[in-house]
Amino acid sequence: MGADASGLVNLTPAFSPLYQQIKGLILQSLQSGEWKPGEAIPSEMDLAARYRVSQGTVRKAIDELSAENLVVRRQGKGTFVATHAEQQVQYRFLKLQPDSGNVQSEGPAERTIIDCKRLRASAEVARALSLRSGDPVLQVRRVLAFSGVPTILEDLWLPGSPFKGLTAERLSGYHGPMYALFETEFGVRMVRADETIRAVNPDAEQARLLLVSITSPLLSVERVAYTYNDTPMELRRGLYRTDTHHYRNALS
Repeated sequence: MGADASGLVNLTPAFSPLYQQIKGLILQSLQSGEWKPGEAIPSEMDLAARYRVSQGTVRKAIDELSAENLVVRRQGKGTFVATHAEQQVQYRFLKLQPDSGNVQSEGPAERTIIDCKRLRASAEVARALSLRSGDPVLQVRRVLAFSGVPTILEDLWLPGSPFKGLTAERLSGYHGPMYALFETEFGVRMVRADETIRAVNPDAEQARLLLVSITSPLLSVERVAYTYNDTPMELRRGLYRTDTHHYRNALS
């Protein structure tokens, strides 16, 4: 970067490294559904031939995609599109841990759908989902229980168009993780999320659903989950009981 005769600084465009460009092309194929969740992607050799680059460049691109949990390497088998149906991906988005044992030993949550309705987005929900106020959204309320004890109360808002046809019956009848349902039946894959955590007390209705008093300390976890290209696809507000569970996040 230098200055011209007028003393103004010349700004030259920044070019991304080649492996980043290849990563972007692979992401395009993931987003378009060329390779579905759980399916193997082409080998590094085939991708190198496809994009006319070295295998080392492809490997570096896949390294980043793997670090971001978008693909999964399996020794001796190849590289696969990550799916929320896999156990290690399921628990990536669930940070609540039992005080004794772990989420695997605790087993899957018992889920009760309290409500599932279509409505118009409030200004707050529209802002979180990059919609316009009044756009159609789906609101879901559910309770997750462990060993018969209601532990998590969740309210979710989803953009109406991508989730057309989602009903309380479909949610209740699906026994895998909710994000796996979104993936397999609606073609929406959540790839990352931002969370905000606060300590709160429940209101009377929340306390009733969680079987706690209105003075009980709860964790309020607000999450915005995104699909490819940082497109928000879910606003989720969860209330977590803390008498038998704790929130755990491994930082690296």
